[in-house]
Amino acid sequence: MKVFKRILLALILLGGVGAGAAYYAWYPTSQNGPSFRTSPIERGDLLSTITATGTVEPEEVVDVGAQIMGRIVEFGPDPKDPTKFVDYGSTVEEGTVLAKIDPTPYEASLEQAEAALQRAKAELLQLEAKYEQAEKEWKRAELLRTKNAIAETDYDTIVANYKAAKANLEVGKASVRQNEAAVRVAKTNLGYTTIVSPVRGVILDRRVNIGQTVVASLNAPSLFLIAKDLRRMQVWASVNEADIGRIRLDMPVRFTVDAYPGETFRGKVTQIRLNATMTQNIVTYTVIVTTDNSNGKLLPYLTANVQFEEAERKNVLLAPNAALRWKPRSSQIDPTVQRPDAASPSRQSEEHGVLWVEAGGGLVRPVPVRVGITDGVKTEVSGEAVREGMLVVVGEENAASDEESPTGAASSEDKTTNPFLPKLPKRTGAKPPPPP
Repeated sequence: MKVFKRILLALILLGGVGAGAAYYAWYPTSQNGPSFRTSPIERGDLLSTITATGTVEPEEVVDVGAQIMGRIVEFGPDPKDPTKFVDYGSTVEEGTVLAKIDPTPYEASLEQAEAALQRAKAELLQLEAKYEQAEKEWKRAELLRTKNAIAETDYDTIVANYKAAKANLEVGKASVRQNEAAVRVAKTNLGYTTIVSPVRGVILDRRVNIGQTVVASLNAPSLFLIAKDLRRMQVWASVNEADIGRIRLDMPVRFTVDAYPGETFRGKVTQIRLNATMTQNIVTYTVIVTTDNSNGKLLPYLTANVQFEEAERKNVLLAPNAALRWKPRSSQIDPTVQRPDAASPSRQSEEHGVLWVEAGGGLVRPVPVRVGITDGVKTEVSGEAVREGMLVVVGEENAASDEESPTGAASSEDKTTNPFLPKLPKRTGAKPPPPP
């Protein structure tokens, strides 16, 4: 008997819970119409920014190459630790030895050039002697000719020998100059076997190893990449063509890098490059942002999230962007007030806009405002009827599923549903009776 009473009591409780759930699901949450979601008008500061992504780059990079062909035999000592060789991250001074190419063939070429020079100088001495002899014979022949004491054929031969000796002397002098130039070239090539740093900076990349042969052809092979000064860095930001017209020189910039989350770095625009690039039909321009890196935190080639600070407002009224986008249905507008002219969103975002506030009974009334800059979340608003703390509508809590949202379709975000209640068919007409 006791077990039967317990079962009966349990059935009664389950029936009551089911009836309450059905009543909650069928009975409207508001007898006066849909419930609106609202947000207050706030006062504060607003910063309008243009977002872009970029890469942190050294301000000036020098690519050190080899001008001759040869095999790398050793690297130069590290200026900070002579027991080590220069490598990635080494700080070098101007003139620091970076690497040496095997000098043996170039030393031999220099010796050959010097020997050829000595031979040319010796030959020049012989030519000078022959020229002096030919010159004396020519002068003697000139004297004899005035006295008709020499035959014309002999005179002509002496003159020809003199001119030939004079020409050979000039050839000998040219040969000496040519061999002197060859010696200078050989000395220069021998000097190129020692590769030195042209600037003071930090080695970002070492692209050769000991024993590797470098070949210099039309393009000098790159051996080391040196950043001239890492105390000043640049951010190469890719700005969309729709925003490039709003970028200006000396515009303040803030950016973050993933290496230091939560830390913001500052800079300014120093260059707007005109060589646009197109990737998948998207046109972007490169904007150079210069920043101070005295603390050495920023490393080359970090990815930067850039914000160009276009405009800033202090102590202004701020409205949520959702409130400016929301539009009521005709049946929700208070008939006692004049309905504002419908304006396109683009025009509203530039000049005028409309906020909506609750008028009671499931109705709303408009509040015309002038809109200013926006940060993508909130927008500056002003007007005679707008005030701080005013609650403006940003959406609906229980919009009917068969009624369209302001954009032309019912929005699932504007509905409040309980996932634990059974799905009951929609009904219209009279209100269901209250549960027992």
